[in-house]
Amino acid sequence: MKKFVFLYCGFEPPTPEIQEAWGKWFASIGSKMIDSGNALGSGKEITHDGIKDLPLDKNATTGYSIINAESLDEAVKIAQDCPIITSIRVYEAMSM
Repeated sequence: MKKFVFLYCGFEPPTPEIQEAWGKWFASIGSKMIDSGNALGSGKEITHDGIKDLPLDKNATTGYSIINAESLDEAVKIAQDCPIITSIRVYEAMSM
C-alpha cells in the first residue's frame, strides 16, 4: 500500500448538512484512513518576496487527510465521493 495525502480546498461555514456529509464520507473510507487529519484555519504564505495572509475563502486549503491506497487511481476514486467545497487535491506521499 502507498500513502496519499488529500488536501481539501474551499471554505464555507459548516452547516449540519455539510458536517453530516463529511462524517458519512469519512466513515465510507474505513480502514484505508491512516489519519483523518484536521481542519486548517487561516494562515500565512512565506515566499522570497515576503509574507502574505491566507484568508479562509473558496481558494483556501482548509484541511488534510492521509489514506492508504494501492495506486493514485484508487486514491482518486476514493476522493471523488468527497463532499468537496471547491476541490480536493490528491498527492502520493513519497519516501525521502
